[in-house]
Amino acid sequence: MDRAIRRTKILADHLLQVQSSDSSSTDQTPSLSSNVCLSYSPPELSEDYAFDIKEMRKLIDGHHVEERDWLFGMMRQSKLFNPRERGGKVFVTPDYNQSMEQQREMTWKRIQYLTERGVFKGWLTERGEEAEMRRFAFFEVLGIYDHSIAIKLGVHFFLWGGAIQFFGTKHHHDKWLRDTENYLIKGCFAMTELGHGSNVRGIETVTTYDSNTSEFVINTPCESAQKYWIGGAAKHATHTVVFSQLNINGTNQGVHAFIAQIRDADGNICPNIRIADCGHKIGLNGVDNGRIWFDNVRVPRENLLNSVADVSADGKYLSSIKDPDQRFAAFLAPLTAGRVNIAVSAVYQSKVGLAIAIRYALTRRAFSVKPNEPEVLLLDYPSHQRRLLPLVAKTYAMSFAANYLKMLFLKRTPQSNKTIHVVSSSFKAIFTWNNMQILQECREACGGQGLKTENRIGHLKGEYDVQSTFEGDNNILMQQVSKALLAEYLAAQKKNKAFKGLGLEHMNKPCPVIPSQLTSATLRCSQFQMDALCLRERDLLNRFVVDVSRHQANGETKEHAVIMSYQLAEDLGRAFSDRAIFQTFVDAEATLAAGSLKDVLSLLRSLYALICLEDVAFLRYGYLSLENAASVRREITKICSELRPHALALVGSYGIPDAFLSPIAFDWIDANSWSSVQQ
Repeated sequence: MDRAIRRTKILADHLLQVQSSDSSSTDQTPSLSSNVCLSYSPPELSEDYAFDIKEMRKLIDGHHVEERDWLFGMMRQSKLFNPRERGGKVFVTPDYNQSMEQQREMTWKRIQYLTERGVFKGWLTERGEEAEMRRFAFFEVLGIYDHSIAIKLGVHFFLWGGAIQFFGTKHHHDKWLRDTENYLIKGCFAMTELGHGSNVRGIETVTTYDSNTSEFVINTPCESAQKYWIGGAAKHATHTVVFSQLNINGTNQGVHAFIAQIRDADGNICPNIRIADCGHKIGLNGVDNGRIWFDNVRVPRENLLNSVADVSADGKYLSSIKDPDQRFAAFLAPLTAGRVNIAVSAVYQSKVGLAIAIRYALTRRAFSVKPNEPEVLLLDYPSHQRRLLPLVAKTYAMSFAANYLKMLFLKRTPQSNKTIHVVSSSFKAIFTWNNMQILQECREACGGQGLKTENRIGHLKGEYDVQSTFEGDNNILMQQVSKALLAEYLAAQKKNKAFKGLGLEHMNKPCPVIPSQLTSATLRCSQFQMDALCLRERDLLNRFVVDVSRHQANGETKEHAVIMSYQLAEDLGRAFSDRAIFQTFVDAEATLAAGSLKDVLSLLRSLYALICLEDVAFLRYGYLSLENAASVRREITKICSELRPHALALVGSYGIPDAFLSPIAFDWIDANSWSSVQQ
């Protein structure tokens, strides 16, 4: 507390421009004096660790810590990963000054290097919790190094390979999966079209069946049907899964998936295939995104991925799923795996940005309070704490939620598919939005140094901006979440049964009441925090149902009624997400025994909950009075001050090796010295 009081006095004196007693004369000119040159002092020399950062890392990484460090070490050791010395340290990041063609070639060479060393062993051919969680861990580490590698691998393994796993049957698995794992086949995933992205059901590629040759014939009937943004298609991919309308005997059976070869083993484009490059992008230039046209491309009947539906040799359409809507939903399964990976990777980029920005703020000073006194560390300003420390709390919350999401996906069953779809859609949207907000704040918090590509944060913004729209536009995903909640509400109402699933069990209890006056103890109480988040979700769901019903009563269809209620849908999606994420934080905290680790985690949990309560919905819908909203804001400032001594330990617990951060996270003076120019 003494430390906090001392900092507050320093800052107050600075802001009030307190002058020394001998300068009271109005005509006195302040004397100028020379300052000693700045020198870098590692924050570890002055910052204390009040808890075990290794134990904290185990908690937030959740699994395979040693394996992660092994892969970090492998990348540090190879010149393929572009090691360079800056400020007495070696950093490994891609050279983004290379041309697009060079970046693509380096991405592919790095993948080859990792393949030869067994990093991807079992990614498609081994099953079970150990194999899947190890794959998650390696994928997260590779994403910390470079988004292009992560996306190139994600397309090959999780989209192409995942489609074969989910949609294919044994003969597809036997023929394609091992060769895919060993990169004898390079796969891509042709779903998105120029004219249709999120609306997969509306894609225009058409496939017919020729019973005379037992072949499917794939066609791009118009320019808007060209496959677009297909990762790997422009240069490296040899095969693709094509999503297409299947027309059998003049009847459209909806979207189905087919395997088609687009290049031979020598890299030559196959007959009746046209491929063009999507060109330079604001990020991900190590990925060769391409466009594909199909001109009467013939593929064998067995190339239909037929776990959901099949076509007999004589051309009869066969499916055990008679409902076209249910059949279509089954074809979207691989996108769930993609959303899980995207959500998790967004968390780790937020960690990179915050680790750099916090370390810089612990060594960079600005403005002295009194003459001849040292300038104040950036992180000793309450305003800087308020900018960054709530974001640290947010990354901890997202880490626990990401671990929950991975386990939910790992233990998937047909009965849990709906829950996985809703939660993965929600977390993918929220995490990627949070990531962009966090990276922007970190960039600004680093001032001009944040603009340099070598310092990573600014460049990461361009690299990860795409996450907001691929594998599902975030706004549309959140609408799907709200529609799912609406369906749960109507089903419970129709059957006159209690809510069960999606965390909605709180709807069965009495409605929480927020006290008229909020004390510090109340604001830090986990039960109050949960009650406040449940109250918002409960009320918004009720409002959403009423609004949709009102539009339907006026003659609108249910679909149009939902569209017209989009503002409530957006607020409800956010409310569901915040409550679900917070629940994972509470669950993680409950696993800890009393001690320093739990104490710090309790502060982070309270900070996360209170920044959720700052959401405009709490004032817009009257859940908080103006006085209570002011109390929330004051409490956030207090908690930030209490977390300030733990800042270095909190970002150190992310477990990101120094080499994967940037020069301004360490000796930024030496990294910018004249001698560094001469190297």
